[in-house]
Amino acid sequence: MSSKKRVALLGSTGSIGTQALEVIKSHAEHFEVEVLTAQNNVDLLIQQALEFQPNAVVIANETHYRQLKEALEPHYVKVYAGEKALAQVVEMETIDVVLTALVGYSGLLPTISAINAGKQIALANKETLVVAGELITRLAREKGVNIYPVDSEHSAIFQCLVGEFHNPIEKLILTASGGPFRGKDRLFLENVTKEQALKHPNWDMGAKITIDSASLMNKGLEVIEAKWLFGVRPEQIEVVVHPQSIVHSLVQFEDGSIKAQLGLPDMRIPIQFALTYPDRMVSDFPRFDFMQYPSLDFEKPDMETFKNLQLAFDALERGGNAACVLNAANEVVVAAFLRDQVRFLEMSDIIAETMSKVDFVSSPRLEDFVTTDKMARIKAKELIKINE
Repeated sequence: MSSKKRVALLGSTGSIGTQALEVIKSHAEHFEVEVLTAQNNVDLLIQQALEFQPNAVVIANETHYRQLKEALEPHYVKVYAGEKALAQVVEMETIDVVLTALVGYSGLLPTISAINAGKQIALANKETLVVAGELITRLAREKGVNIYPVDSEHSAIFQCLVGEFHNPIEKLILTASGGPFRGKDRLFLENVTKEQALKHPNWDMGAKITIDSASLMNKGLEVIEAKWLFGVRPEQIEVVVHPQSIVHSLVQFEDGSIKAQLGLPDMRIPIQFALTYPDRMVSDFPRFDFMQYPSLDFEKPDMETFKNLQLAFDALERGGNAACVLNAANEVVVAAFLRDQVRFLEMSDIIAETMSKVDFVSSPRLEDFVTTDKMARIKAKELIKINE
C-alpha cells in the first residue's frame, strides 16, 4: 500500500468496530481514521475520537449530541447527529473506504449513500444485502464500487476465489458453528433463556448477532448475502455445521476441487483482509495449530428444529421483498427476546407469520423496501402482543 487509506468506520463502538480500530492502530502507517459513528455509546465514541482524531464523528441518537459536541469541540473534530447525518457523512471527499459495521437495517441507507459517492465498501452489515441485495449489487456495478466482505464466512469464500474469478462456482459451502444449542431438540429449546443464548461457544459478538447465531438466523442471513455477493443461485449454497469454527467456508469448482479457508475464530483477520486487499499484511494474531485440533467435525444442520435457516432459504427462493420482511421481523423478535417478551422458539413462528401477512412485491424499488421494513415491523410487534 503506497499511501494511507482513509477509513470511515460506521458503528465504531460495536464488536466489529472496536476490532477494526485494533487493526487500524496496529497498521497506523497505512490507515487513517476519517470518520467514526455510533448509535448510543457516546462515552466510548468520545474515547475513540480523542485517540484517533478523525475529521468527523456522528452520533445517530441526537439526544447525545451536546455531550459529544462539548467533549470534542476543543479538539477540532466535527460533530454531527441523526440518521440523516450518518447517510451524508460517508459522501466526504476525503474518504477512501467505508467499513459498514452497523447492526441490522440501519446499515442500508448509509451504504447506498457511500456507493453513490463512489466509495469502496468493506461490508460487515449483512442485512444491507439481505434487505436489498439486487439493488445494492446493481448500484455497485454502475458506480464501479467494490464490496469487500467482512463476515468471516464470506471473507473465506472471497479468499478462496482470489485467482479463480474466471472459473465458474459449482457450490458454496458456508460453515456454521451451530451456536450454543447445537444438537438440542425443541423440548429443550422451549424454555431456554437469553443468558443461555448469549453464550456463544466460539465467537465474541454483539447481543443481536449472538442470538441470531443461536437460532441459526445468522446463517440464514449469510446464505442470502452470499447469493448477492457471489452471484450464485440458491441451490448452489449449502450450509454445514462445523462446531470448531476453524474452516470458515469452502468453494467447490466445476472440476470437483474444493478450496477452504482456515484459521482461528478471530474477526480481525477478515477485517484486515477487507481493508488491505489485494495485499496481506503482517499481524500478531494467534496462529492455528493442527495439533491442538486433531479432529474437525462436520454435520448437517437441523432445519426442522431451527426453522429460521429454512425461512431464509424460502425468502431467497421467493425473491422480491421477502428477505426484507424476514429481516425486519427477525430484528423485532430478537429485541423482544432480549426483553423477555417472547420465548426462543416463538421467534421463528412470528417471523413465518409476518412473512405470510406482509404484501409481496416482486420487483421492489428502494421506497418499497422502506415501506416493507416498516410494515413488517408493525405486523411482528402486533403478533408479539398477541403472544404476551
